Amino acid sequence: MGAARRLFIASGLILFLELCLIRWSGANVVHLSYFTNFILLGSFLGIGLGFLTIRWTFSMLTLSTYLLAGYVALILVAPVQIVRDFSELIFFTAIDGRLTGLPAWLMLPLIFVFVTAIFMTLAQTMGRAFAQLPALAAYRIDILGSLTGIVVFSGLSFLGWPPLTWGILVAAGYLCLQERGQWRKMVVPLGAIVILLGLESLPANIRWSPYYKVDFRRQLLAGGLGEATVVQVNGIPHQSALSVAAVEQAQLVYLWPYERYGPQPPSRVLVIGAGTGTDVATALAKGANRVEAVEIDPVLAKLGRQRHPDRPYDDPRVQLWLTDGRAFLEQTAAVYDLIVFALPDSLTLVAGQSSLRLESYMFTREAIRATAKKLAPEGVFVMYNYYRRPWLIDRLATTLQEVFGVRPCVERVTGETDVMLSVALRPNRITCPNQDQRNAVPPVTDDYPFLYLGQRSIPTFYLLTLLLIVAFSGLAVRRVLGPLRQLRPYADLFWMGAAFLLLETKNVVQFALLFGTTWIVNALVFAGILGVVFLAVTMARHLIIRRLEWWYGALLASLLVAWLVPPGWLLRLSAGPRFLAATVLAFAPVFIANCIFASRLRAAASSTAALAANLLGAMVGGVLEYTSLVVGYRYLLVLIAACYVAALWLMPRPGRHQDRIAFGATDAVE
Repeated sequence: MGAARRLFIASGLILFLELCLIRWSGANVVHLSYFTNFILLGSFLGIGLGFLTIRWTFSMLTLSTYLLAGYVALILVAPVQIVRDFSELIFFTAIDGRLTGLPAWLMLPLIFVFVTAIFMTLAQTMGRAFAQLPALAAYRIDILGSLTGIVVFSGLSFLGWPPLTWGILVAAGYLCLQERGQWRKMVVPLGAIVILLGLESLPANIRWSPYYKVDFRRQLLAGGLGEATVVQVNGIPHQSALSVAAVEQAQLVYLWPYERYGPQPPSRVLVIGAGTGTDVATALAKGANRVEAVEIDPVLAKLGRQRHPDRPYDDPRVQLWLTDGRAFLEQTAAVYDLIVFALPDSLTLVAGQSSLRLESYMFTREAIRATAKKLAPEGVFVMYNYYRRPWLIDRLATTLQEVFGVRPCVERVTGETDVMLSVALRPNRITCPNQDQRNAVPPVTDDYPFLYLGQRSIPTFYLLTLLLIVAFSGLAVRRVLGPLRQLRPYADLFWMGAAFLLLETKNVVQFALLFGTTWIVNALVFAGILGVVFLAVTMARHLIIRRLEWWYGALLASLLVAWLVPPGWLLRLSAGPRFLAATVLAFAPVFIANCIFASRLRAAASSTAALAANLLGAMVGGVLEYTSLVVGYRYLLVLIAACYVAALWLMPRPGRHQDRIAFGATDAVE
């Protein structure tokens, strides 16, 4: 097999496998539903290390298959749930908070080391193919392969195909890369991977949505309430499809919004977080003439359509929208008598690049303002959930008071954590018995959307884990490479990698705010970034950039423009102009940065060492991304600019040092 084809398959396999591990691991280890960035960090470290091992005399490709099989077995044997004993951060998990499997302090480091080893042993093959080609030609093929990996995984997500399919494609990728006779050694581990994923995928009560592993089953309710379909996602109890008769008999929270609304039924109701349809069925039973139901997860909505006892989604009065709630609020022109945020808490992050959760932009001050604008003059807004901490209830109450100008009604429904908040545009519209006095806690904003973080800080649990990751990474690079000063000629590329990961994160969260936190938006952002990188590299092949300082100036200017244009201004634009402006602001720095990077890569004495330094820098950028928990996402632009200034300062210049690396021979360059 030629080097170009081998590189294309290897890069596509690596990106596809990375997405698979982020998606699948989080479905079985609940910690990773909140820390998917750790898998991303491990993959960047592993790929960088793999590129540094291309001169080793033996191939590690077969070892990679055994490591992957061991990882799959570990995850399936030791699934983990979280205990809710963190005072700084709220985790939504099992109600009883029990812990199963290995403890977090052991499981997370194990996963990071495993992922690093898997990608290190796989990336060696990719690095060897990369080194056989001219630098920019190899980089273009690498980008095309990565783009293919994203497209394939996104297609499987759209079709809802289970991990068995993912495992078969991964096994096929490994076999395509194997050398003569090597496939015999791979049969056992690859077969084990397919069998294990098949056993997980075959049960009839398991579905895989773009966000969750969905486990549903019929359950007989206590107290003669009949049957319900009970749904777990990622191993955590999530919701139940209950008949209205059962809801009324048990006096559950679904009824409370209508008690606060008053004796006359609301004519038009909006339910965000509609799920399997119990809130929708309740709205219909209470006399609503029109119900618009918004649900982000297509599998949960489909289960509601098929299995809810009252079949609310079949009612002609109901319109179901499969989209992000914030995006719907920004786009709809309708007004409603009652808007309900119905338990809209997710158990997963938007992407491996950020700390943003699916519902993060639903509870910001700006989102509540957008919600208030969609209420009729006599309209009522209600949100309810199992809130874990008093300060979280205080934060939501403060947000409602700031937006509506009146103190919301805060009521405990059942127990200490089941709380409903309601508010109306007109003062005294709601009668509120047993009103609690709340403390003022600053709301979250579109720039700082971390609702479940108690204060602006990096939680101790995060901080300790990140410090361990950095320490392990330094030791691993030192072990593989030798003295770290050997990467000094590529120090500028290291900081470019850190800046680019932060820039990618900023773009992901920006598009999530502007167009929704859906999986398709995220996939399009990643594909768009790779497409822009491909265009930049293609242009750099035909253009000799002689004054990189000028390009750095243009890059910093584009970051300044992005800083000066707040996301709130873009939200006021209609869809077309908003998309055009967001694309220019997001992708202009990406294009300029990759023109600079391509120019440096072409001039590098060792293209594989240069790319390794860049990937290791990206891992550091992934660690720096957690500073957004302190300063917010807008200030990431300042950190990005600082990284690019460091790259400019460290860029090799005549007389400073030779652009060579001690451990390897010169790769092919253009």
